[in-house]
Amino acid sequence: MRSPASPHSDDQNDVTSGSEPASRPRRRRGRVIGWISVAVVAALVAVGAIAYGQLQGNVTTAPIRSDDGESEPELATGDLNILLLGSDSRALESEGFGEDDGTERSDAMVVAHISSDNTRIDAVQLPRDTVGDLPACDDNGRGSYGGGWGMLNSALQYGPACSVAAVEQLTGLAIDHFVQMDFEGFIGMVDAMGGIDVCLPEPLRDGHARLDLPAGPQSINGDQALALARTRHALAQESDIARLGHQQMVLSAIVQKATKSAVLVRPDRLYAFLDAVTSSMTVDPGLGALTDLAGLAARVANVPLSSVTFLTMPTTEAPEDPNRVVPTADADVIFRALIDDVPIVLTTDEVQPEAPVRTAPVQILNGAGVSGLASRVSDDATGYGYTVAGIANADPVDLTTITAADTPDAQQTAQALAAELGIQVVVQVGDVDGVQLLLGADYEALTSQPRATPVPPRPVDAVNRSADTDLCAA
Repeated sequence: MRSPASPHSDDQNDVTSGSEPASRPRRRRGRVIGWISVAVVAALVAVGAIAYGQLQGNVTTAPIRSDDGESEPELATGDLNILLLGSDSRALESEGFGEDDGTERSDAMVVAHISSDNTRIDAVQLPRDTVGDLPACDDNGRGSYGGGWGMLNSALQYGPACSVAAVEQLTGLAIDHFVQMDFEGFIGMVDAMGGIDVCLPEPLRDGHARLDLPAGPQSINGDQALALARTRHALAQESDIARLGHQQMVLSAIVQKATKSAVLVRPDRLYAFLDAVTSSMTVDPGLGALTDLAGLAARVANVPLSSVTFLTMPTTEAPEDPNRVVPTADADVIFRALIDDVPIVLTTDEVQPEAPVRTAPVQILNGAGVSGLASRVSDDATGYGYTVAGIANADPVDLTTITAADTPDAQQTAQALAAELGIQVVVQVGDVDGVQLLLGADYEALTSQPRATPVPPRPVDAVNRSADTDLCAA
């Protein structure tokens, strides 16, 4: 699995104390959606070469990374991580969103992971109030950024490549593509679909977001859908985290409508839909051609709605500011599952795989002579759900070893850790507290070899919704 290069603290002087869930995808639904994607391609041909050229001219591209200028753009294959960015830029034709002050932030951020076998999509919402160390960004036409502490959504001010870099550093994922859309594009997309259906447990009114919706099931237009996704003041908590549940409903409603709407099989409606979407969309060069977007749509269309899951990154209050949030250990587990391209296991899942034992504390010693290695391995182990009791330096050694106390939980923890890190060594019994992992000079070579299917991740607690969930369900 790809993994972006990311900075880690030097631990040379630092001492601190497979199998998938047994759920069956709905193949019939997948085949139906697959045929819809074929109809979309046929309809694209039907709109004619001139219309195709006009649509292609709508698409705006921007670099996904600062060093991509010499690479040949292409659609990535295998499992994909696509960053979806909802821009709050006011540089729009409409004057209804406030005065353009030249700033731009990501009002919504979603990492959509498409599995390599096209059987599932996990769409992880990243709260805009997430804070952390943002990486430096080169000038891609928006000015350069020197890096530093800040809110995740602020990175977009320096271009989508800066947002990609910030998300990669936060999650450890390699982002393959990005899609950015502004307010007008979102409204136009929903309106071109004929609106979407939602269901509200109580009335929602928010003068700031121009929202006034009654309780119960109803059809809403693009303006209302945007207001519903953005409202804070209509909610008791008035927070970014609170509104993410509504965003999940809106996203589910869009997916459901897209699979049922006649817009996909009528060329006249399809052109209006594609014109609305492409006119307000910015993508990386790898998605710059309509054929690339169609290829991506075909992959997405093969995934059953029951296997499309929206979930919010688990967070907790930031130590520096109670009004901001940082990822929790559950978030690390989610991102680790995406990196390994394995299903995320939720505490609400009715059927869960047999979880390995990860209860014994783990100490990680760096005897490889590689600066920062213990910190990196500690991050990996934490992401899998292990408790890292501490990291330290050790005298240089050639071979990596794992030693565990002579107890069932320590032995099983050590076996699971070796499997997940890809270390094919025999676990030794020794006089240690829990598990001790000694990293030797051979560690990088050991873990670069193909490994067995990763152990199922531990269940995580996250707000989630399947795309096929009844919109009126609690």
